[in-house]
Amino acid sequence: MKIKVVIHEAEEGGFWAEVPAIPGCATQGETIDELLANLQEAIEGCLSVEIAEPKPGGTDRILEIAV
Repeated sequence: MKIKVVIHEAEEGGFWAEVPAIPGCATQGETIDELLANLQEAIEGCLSVEIAEPKPGGTDRILEIAV
């Protein structure tokens, strides 16, 4: 899977990045190499979050889609 990230230079030094396709998924690193490693971990973590099953009789639905 390929996913786009936006990398910013931090004012205090180093870098930080966000993943627009995954709201709230962001990380930082002192170097680009550290940032890339942290991004991999952050994306995996954001994508592995378990969603609670909806209660029986409710109107909520869970769908599984391929990306």
